[in-house]
Amino acid sequence: MNSNYNICVIDDDDIYQFTIVKILKSINLDKKISLFSDGEEALEFLIDNLYNNEELPDIIFLDINMPIMDGFQFMEEYVKIKPKLNKKITIYMVSSSVDPVDIERAKNISDISDYIIKPIKAGQLQEIMNNL
Repeated sequence: MNSNYNICVIDDDDIYQFTIVKILKSINLDKKISLFSDGEEALEFLIDNLYNNEELPDIIFLDINMPIMDGFQFMEEYVKIKPKLNKKITIYMVSSSVDPVDIERAKNISDISDYIIKPIKAGQLQEIMNNL
């Protein structure tokens, strides 16, 4: 398995950020992990690195409910910059929301690979990375 992925976590929950980093390190998937507390901060990072594939993430774990710019707003802006990206980025929406409306809305966005309900487990992360 290739463990040389750039991983981006967009989530305002410090405890979740800490936990997912610990899990990624425990399964040796911690080459480069970028953490952002809201969608706007992450979007600015993507725009600043549009042509820098070394910095761009291979995979994004995106929360829904965040201040400033939530996960769905991030996706609205992401689709606008996606044509300029020279790298395929896989996006998973990760949320504690079990609301069928949120799940259905996420599934209707073609750039979201899957919807994962928190807490995410080491086995789930391992499987996701194996499938990349």
